[in-house]
Amino acid sequence: MQSEQQHRVITADGRVLSGTSYGPAEGRPVLFIAGAATSKLMTFGSDLLSTLNVQMLTMDRPGIGESTPDPDRTLASTATDYQVFVSAVLGDHSRRVAVVANSQGAVFGLAFARAGGAESLTLVSPADEIAHPLIRAMLPPDATMLSDLAQTKPEEATAILAGFSARAMEEMVLSGSGAEDAAFYRREPFLSLYRRSLEEGFNNGGAGYVRDTLIAMRPWDLDLDAIACPVQVLFGAGDLTHSPDHGETLAGRIPGATRIVFPDAGGALLWTHARKILESVTS
Repeated sequence: MQSEQQHRVITADGRVLSGTSYGPAEGRPVLFIAGAATSKLMTFGSDLLSTLNVQMLTMDRPGIGESTPDPDRTLASTATDYQVFVSAVLGDHSRRVAVVANSQGAVFGLAFARAGGAESLTLVSPADEIAHPLIRAMLPPDATMLSDLAQTKPEEATAILAGFSARAMEEMVLSGSGAEDAAFYRREPFLSLYRRSLEEGFNNGGAGYVRDTLIAMRPWDLDLDAIACPVQVLFGAGDLTHSPDHGETLAGRIPGATRIVFPDAGGALLWTHARKILESVTS
């Protein structure tokens, strides 16, 4: 059974950042940045943390779970919130940490690395920048519609996103996944963990999810050339949802980034290959 410690960090402007650390307190810290609408409950490789001596840190982004909503939140301010949280939990304002970011959490992982907080960044099944011209050109119009609305008519995009619920998100993920991924997501203990995390993710009327998605759907405006830490981009060959080219374009935009496509995995790569991922992060 993994050990857990709850954290409640107060920002300079009085907001609460809620998070959890899993695994041995003296272990090597790894910040996990979870995907869309999932709270600090979401982890991976929990049965390996003690063996690999990893302390996994998770945080509810503002508006998700127990973290205070921030209606003015930006990509940069979210990266700053992660830095504040990590510094408070570790008691060290200068320490950089290994980062694993999954799915829609990838953009926040990139922003954290760009801000200088990461000693390494591992993007697992990262959601691509849909607004980027090269990616947009690879996608059918229905796949770019929400991104287009987020840029041109943000109020309409907000209204659409505000209509989502935990159940709707679960159904969308399962119906859009390949057969093997969908079977994994329906399997215990993952399904119960995912459902609990989504329920917390849609706290505050889904405000955190809406803000996250608007940020991810618009142009990221991130200077990827300025990311100085090692970056690896990991995909499963059977991933049908996160990127039209399995991260090839994204990896090519990050100096020195390496990219690996696992032939025996899909979009659930983070959980089906947790040991390989954690070992690569901590080696």
